[in-house]
Amino acid sequence: QVQLVESGGGLVQAGGSLRLSCAASGNIFSINVMGWYRQAPGKQRELVAAITSGNNTNYADSVRGRFAISRDNAKNTVYLQMNSLKREDTAVYYCNAIQERRTIKYNYWGRGTQVTVSS
Repeated sequence: QVQLVESGGGLVQAGGSLRLSCAASGNIFSINVMGWYRQAPGKQRELVAAITSGNNTNYADSVRGRFAISRDNAKNTVYLQMNSLKREDTAVYYCNAIQERRTIKYNYWGRGTQVTVSS
C-alpha cells in the first residue's frame, strides 16, 4: 500500500502562486508515475500534470507554461508549482501515484487539497 498526503492548498488571488506538495509513504518501491489531478464542482476529474521516475513530464494544455511539476525522490515527494493562477484553476487537487508490481499497475490517490482562486 502507498499513502499519499497532499498539502499547500488554500485561497489565493488571481495572478498569484501556490505550491502543492504530496508526500508518499508505505510501500513506495516501483512507483513509476506521480501526478496531480483536479476536480471542479460539477466537472470530471482531469489530469493536470504528471512526472515519471525518469523525470519526463506531461501537462494539460490549460496549465502548460504556468504550472510546473517536480519530484524529489529522496523525500518521496512530488510538487506542483502553480503560477499565474486563474479563477478556472479553482478545484480540489488530488495527488496520484501509479505503482507497478509484477506487471500489475496499482493506482493510489490522496484525499485532495482545495485550491480556490479569487478575482
